[in-house]
Amino acid sequence: MKQIDLHVHSNVSDGTFTPKELVLYAKEKGLSAFALTDHDTVRGISEAEEAAKGEDLELIPGVEISSEYRGGDIHILGLYIDYRQVSFLDALQKFIEVREKRNVEMAEKLSQYGFPVTMEQMYAVYSKAVITRAHFAKYMKAKGYVSSCEEAFEKYIGKNGPCYVPRTMIQPKEAIRLIREAKGIPVLAHPLLYHLTLEELEEMIEELKEWGLQGIEVFYSMNQEGDESLVASLAKKWGLVMTGGSDFHGSTKPHIDLGVGRGDLCVWESLLEPLKKLKEERR
Repeated sequence: MKQIDLHVHSNVSDGTFTPKELVLYAKEKGLSAFALTDHDTVRGISEAEEAAKGEDLELIPGVEISSEYRGGDIHILGLYIDYRQVSFLDALQKFIEVREKRNVEMAEKLSQYGFPVTMEQMYAVYSKAVITRAHFAKYMKAKGYVSSCEEAFEKYIGKNGPCYVPRTMIQPKEAIRLIREAKGIPVLAHPLLYHLTLEELEEMIEELKEWGLQGIEVFYSMNQEGDESLVASLAKKWGLVMTGGSDFHGSTKPHIDLGVGRGDLCVWESLLEPLKKLKEERR
């Protein structure tokens, strides 16, 4: 049975591969399907779909929406979305505008701190991307302001850094609603990365399920021993379909490879069956 990857980023958000390059790389890796799930944008899906035409590879339209839950950052994946739906695109555009406002403030803080950065410079370098903190980190490294992207986050633009600007995000209830209205399947991404206790995680899943959550990311690159079994048990308990993905970003996360994560990730093609069943129900 072939493998798939349901959590992949392109350079339209904070990855380094173009959507077309991702299709070519997925073929090289022998995947039968992958989902393009860029942050708060679907701008790369058309290019990826065009590149996948006539190939033995399914391109799944997706998105990853950042939301705020009880003071924390929670990500909701949308799989098999109708990415051309006007109301969905309008909502994503508003998210991008919020990001852009934050980016302007962050650039101003960096400049005041001694790192001359303007949004004009950022757009010149990353013209096709939805600019995130990862782009600021890469820019700072390229300019020699820091020795690594990790240093940029740790010292300057991370949550405790002097140049950090908090971002206004929607609630997960709204993210789930938008995905379902776009005929997609809402999935809780990397649930163990939120560092919640098991009780807190179950409380969150119960609430998200009431709001329409349909899946949970069981197989993930950063899982440790026993994590898959734990999340799989939560999926069964709460009646959620299981998904899995590498969270591939290219050279932004060089230790994570497409399809295999850190080398031991296996996301089997059979996971698509319940997802496609939900997809048909959504239609």
